[in-house]
Amino acid sequence: MSYIEPAPIKDKENPFESMMFRFSIAAEKLGLNEEIYNVLKSPDKQVIVSIPITMDDGSVKVFEGFRVIHSNIMGPSKGGIRYDKHVNIDEVKALAAWMTWKCAVVDIPFGGAKGGIKCNPMEMSSGEIERLTRAYTTAMSGVLGPDRDIPAPDMGTGQREMAWMMDQYSRYHGVTVSGVVTGKPLILGGSLGRIAATGRGVMVSALTAMEKLKINPYNSKCVIQGFGNVGSHAALLMEERGSKIIAISDISGAYVNEKGIDIEKAMQYVSNNRGILDGFAEADKIDGEEILELKTDVLVPAAMEDVITLKNADKIDAKLIVEGANGPTAAKADEIIANKGIMVVPDILANAGGVTVSYFEWVQNRLGYKWTRERVNRRSDRIMKSSFNTVYDISTKYDVSLRIAAYMVAIDKIAKAYSHRGGF
Repeated sequence: MSYIEPAPIKDKENPFESMMFRFSIAAEKLGLNEEIYNVLKSPDKQVIVSIPITMDDGSVKVFEGFRVIHSNIMGPSKGGIRYDKHVNIDEVKALAAWMTWKCAVVDIPFGGAKGGIKCNPMEMSSGEIERLTRAYTTAMSGVLGPDRDIPAPDMGTGQREMAWMMDQYSRYHGVTVSGVVTGKPLILGGSLGRIAATGRGVMVSALTAMEKLKINPYNSKCVIQGFGNVGSHAALLMEERGSKIIAISDISGAYVNEKGIDIEKAMQYVSNNRGILDGFAEADKIDGEEILELKTDVLVPAAMEDVITLKNADKIDAKLIVEGANGPTAAKADEIIANKGIMVVPDILANAGGVTVSYFEWVQNRLGYKWTRERVNRRSDRIMKSSFNTVYDISTKYDVSLRIAAYMVAIDKIAKAYSHRGGF
């Protein structure tokens, strides 16, 4: 087999380049067939649409929408829809590939996809967002489907948008199709446990890693960057299991209390305060970026991509990083973190609890039978712990980081699927 050279990182802020760098290292470690490598490094399909929408003031504004299918070799492609003013095709391509690896790591029969609309939902009315969501769904009607491509919530979207997407797709096809999206309201076929699922997966990953590192949860400190759905639930669940949450943050800044923050109080405050921590009096406010440099046992970056970079990686003072966000560590920072002896549970493993329960939701929709919250949580926890142990064993066997080991587990499964299905 010819040597596969890792792709150079031209831009540390380019998430697709970061993903490809790690993918190439894992492919080389596996001795991956070069033909498979060339297939997996490129997405199967990239769709870009222009969406004209009549705004509340009567003007017409044109939005740009994306959907990238990275792979469907393992099953229907799966991935969220992101509404954000910074959405771009490179970001969506990287996120779609991450979904492919993520589903494979936790052994779920889905491929990877991602979507997004370049917009600022904070500046739009509910009616404008609904019209945009329905128009996007119609524009992508030939791409989406319960057996083809299944969206879910992501940054800037939630149950409301998924309900609109399901309804619009169902209207277009003349029949109710519950399984076309996941993350729906319970009344429309959503799953119990879905809202907390990603944060719960982060908690299970953290506790399993802490066990390997012999860190007692009841004597541990934890820092959570990002207090949205993932970060807040991860914080609450870590707190319930004995960890002291000494710092949390969101767009308004970071809030530190070495004695521990009452996470239920913080969540209630956010709920009553326009969704942000601004003014939270139970902790001292510091600059948002400083939260990553606090001395702690566990650091959970659960906000955005590329928050740990060459500029701050050497200042990280944690024993364990559990990546709640997608791509929070730039590829160039990996070596610095490794040299500091910090264990990193990578995003494609740590935050896979969300897609795991999305899979359960899809299964329930197909069965027409709803599971209890206890069954959802029990099965999700079992999958997350088992997947961590599989990745840990590969990490030990090949003497690589958990990140590269996770990529190796995923790529190996997908390569074998191609081999068994035969041909391109």
